[in-house]
Amino acid sequence: MKVMVMVKATPGSEAGKMPTEALMTAMMNFNEELVKAGIMDSGDGLKPSSQGLRVRFSGDKRIVTTGPFTETNELIAGYWIWNVKSMEEALEWVKKCPKPMDDEDSDIEIRSFYEIDDFAVADPDGKVREQEAALRDKMAMQKVDVKNYLFFSGRCDEAFAFYQQHLRAEVTFLIRFNETPEPMPEGVLQPGFENKVMHAELRIGNTNIMASDGCNDVEKFSGFRLTLTVPGEEEARRIFAALASNGGKVDMPLEKTFWSPLYGQVTDQFGVGWMVMLPGDKPE
Repeated sequence: MKVMVMVKATPGSEAGKMPTEALMTAMMNFNEELVKAGIMDSGDGLKPSSQGLRVRFSGDKRIVTTGPFTETNELIAGYWIWNVKSMEEALEWVKKCPKPMDDEDSDIEIRSFYEIDDFAVADPDGKVREQEAALRDKMAMQKVDVKNYLFFSGRCDEAFAFYQQHLRAEVTFLIRFNETPEPMPEGVLQPGFENKVMHAELRIGNTNIMASDGCNDVEKFSGFRLTLTVPGEEEARRIFAALASNGGKVDMPLEKTFWSPLYGQVTDQFGVGWMVMLPGDKPE
């Protein structure tokens, strides 16, 4: 079950009194225990209500009141979200919590969350349940970080040197197969690939790209392009020419389009496809 564990406000917390170093350390240690136990989803402290707002709903009116709010016993100064087996387990953890306020009596309140099953009577056909599941999936996906991963079939070092020279790329991490704490399974790595790049991270502009030599020089991958949006024409032409050099191929020459003042496609000598463009107004 999911519970919210609320630290109730006190006159001191409402006055903006900061915790001592000893209390901060004790709370961080307590949070570490919660994380190790696998029950803590989140937790934060709240600023005094003097920096908050309230909105009262009365008919079709929305009445806004600025803090501070006088009912200290109704306010909270911080909270955790825990996943526990029962209220009894939550209570045992709260009893282990350091005293929230240094020199004041204080209260911690535990409240359980409603679950979608609790609303079954109000959702007889299950439509709300489906909508809620879709929203949870959408929120989870909003936190997903997607990065491009390139496999260079044994030419990673060469590619990185090229991108460092022409795209001012920065290698932020690199490990080779012979540097790994555990050897690769027998037969997976092509002979002669021991010093090749197992995993690396490259920063180009404001984008992080991951890369590897892969396990052999046979596998090839295509069907995607990396987009470089460049602020100036001179730089765009320089980059485009560099990517097309040394065996690279121009797939679409740089030219004006309805979406960009200058746009072109090129495949570099390593087989990586690029789109180089100047920023432009989106078509209506």
